[in-house]
Amino acid sequence: MAGHPLRILIIGAHPDDADIKAGGTAAKWCALGHVVRLVSLTDGSAGHQSERGPALAGRRRAEAEAAASVIGATYEVGEVPDGALDDRLESRHRVIRLIREFRPDLIITHRSTDYHPDHRFAGLLVQDAAYLLTVPAICPDSPHLAETPVILYFSDAFRKPCRFEPHVAVDIEDELDRLVDMLDCHRSQFYEWLPYNNRQLDQVPEGEAGRREWLADRVRRRIRPMADRHRQLILRIYGREAGERIRHIEAFEVSEFGAALDAEAWARLFPFLPAGPSANAPFARKEWVDIPEDC
Repeated sequence: MAGHPLRILIIGAHPDDADIKAGGTAAKWCALGHVVRLVSLTDGSAGHQSERGPALAGRRRAEAEAAASVIGATYEVGEVPDGALDDRLESRHRVIRLIREFRPDLIITHRSTDYHPDHRFAGLLVQDAAYLLTVPAICPDSPHLAETPVILYFSDAFRKPCRFEPHVAVDIEDELDRLVDMLDCHRSQFYEWLPYNNRQLDQVPEGEAGRREWLADRVRRRIRPMADRHRQLILRIYGREAGERIRHIEAFEVSEFGAALDAEAWARLFPFLPAGPSANAPFARKEWVDIPEDC
């Protein structure tokens, strides 16, 4: 690894959001010695059919920490009650301080188009914090950043008011087992709450080995359609021969609220992706961010 390790900040609304959306890519960064912090802005205290409150929050914090340890990352779980995240000024300031303290090269978070209000507010808070990270008079107790980091969005399937349009696709085939190991740590979610909420609790096997195999199959079936959906992007990044074989990816959209993901940033932030003209992201640095390039 040349130079300083990258600092990657993956901000979800709940414990397990960062894992299920970017865990495979996070594992790739960690394997190369880079610093990855997974974040949940809420305490996860509502995500269960029978447990709740401080006891569930403690359980989910322990699950998150175990998941992060699988890949050598860290997990920070907030104290905002699950289901109560909002866009009040204090929430924005909390996110500004969180980002400034970690000083990331790259942030990944939710889009503000999502089914869950906590997800929407998490994405909105990062967007609202983006420019203010560089303003010394905002949260003056926290040293400001010289520039806004690159910001990416998790994938999703929502179409209105605007659909997910990825610019980065990462082949996670070689990290799929470790991704499943991470999700297996979130037992309250993947073996209890989510199957209950989806009316599939009777499908969860009894034994640990059977449950993990069941989870691995569900993860593969969840992820696999995305590779076909974004095959043209995969081919542009990996080339036709390799790209046609790729089955499991994580995909990310560049946020216009962050720094540009130009060719230099692409090579620096994604050292495990092919370099060269076919892999260049379609963004360049702009002097005037609020003026169209064709003016």
